[in-house]
Amino acid sequence: MNDHLKYILLVLFSVFLGSQITEGVLLVPYWQSLPAPDFYAYYNTFGPAIGRFYTVLTVIAALVPIILSIIYFRSRSPGRGFALVSALFAVAFVACFYVYFKEANELFYQAAFNEAALKNELITWRQWHWGRVGLEGASLLFLVLAFGKGE
Repeated sequence: MNDHLKYILLVLFSVFLGSQITEGVLLVPYWQSLPAPDFYAYYNTFGPAIGRFYTVLTVIAALVPIILSIIYFRSRSPGRGFALVSALFAVAFVACFYVYFKEANELFYQAAFNEAALKNELITWRQWHWGRVGLEGASLLFLVLAFGKGE
């Protein structure tokens, strides 16, 4: 695989991870600071755009190690084991959406929580978010290791 392509793929994945860290550092604390009516108004206004943004980035980021592992296995690359581990972490961070975030986000759109329950749910959301960021970081680490092993 061309070195330039490797760097482009790493940059794409890194932009995704950076955006997730930014969400955790900036957006989540802001959401937690809002009273429930303000949070729900914000979420209904900006949630769809945020969702579309992260859907595109997540799909692209997850496909990078998955496709790489297929390419590396077909070519019997020495980095194929690392690529596979990266792909497994990618599947895990995508699975987090279906295990937790999809339902939680829908409940935010429905304004389903009172003030106290919303505060607790946002704590849970934050914890899941940072767990997912950890999976994404692990996927990136193994992606770098796969590229380092070469073809």
